[in-house]
Amino acid sequence: MWFMKIIDEREKNLDDRAYRNIQELEKYAENTQTALLYLTLETLGVRDVHADHAASHIGKAQGIVTCLRATPYHCTRQKVFLPMDICILHGVSQEDFIRGKQEKNVRDVIYDIASQAHIHLEHARSFSKKVPVKAYPAFFCTVALDDYLCNVRKVDFNIFHPSLQRKSTLLPLHLYIRSWKKTY
Repeated sequence: MWFMKIIDEREKNLDDRAYRNIQELEKYAENTQTALLYLTLETLGVRDVHADHAASHIGKAQGIVTCLRATPYHCTRQKVFLPMDICILHGVSQEDFIRGKQEKNVRDVIYDIASQAHIHLEHARSFSKKVPVKAYPAFFCTVALDDYLCNVRKVDFNIFHPSLQRKSTLLPLHLYIRSWKKTY
């Protein structure tokens, strides 16, 4: 069932067009990233409404962050998939991203989108005490999401900053610490 949901959503997205709004991006993330988390939870033998709720928000955050991380790559191919409503709100065109502009209004678009991902992560964590510890390994992807969101904040939401394209050497350590502390 979850595999078919992922495949169906990917087929809908083959036309390579920008998301109209953040809700459309979240829906796509829910049907792809979250579906993978649900599969992981099933593999772990976790059937819990709180774990499913956390997976929903973590999947949305992961989809949003993936869209942000892929933006420089897509821009080199003359494509922009960021939500158009947020771009319009800040007076930013797709061409601004394709040209790699770094003005404040471009960074404001990234800030708004990254903030939505952060909100989803915090919401998922707000009921972590109700999520069975057995589900935590499925949610360790939050380590990479936190790392990226922290790094994009450090460069003042300049999505084209070269440091965002480098590997984080401390990621394994952060993953180990979260695993040891039993948090996500």
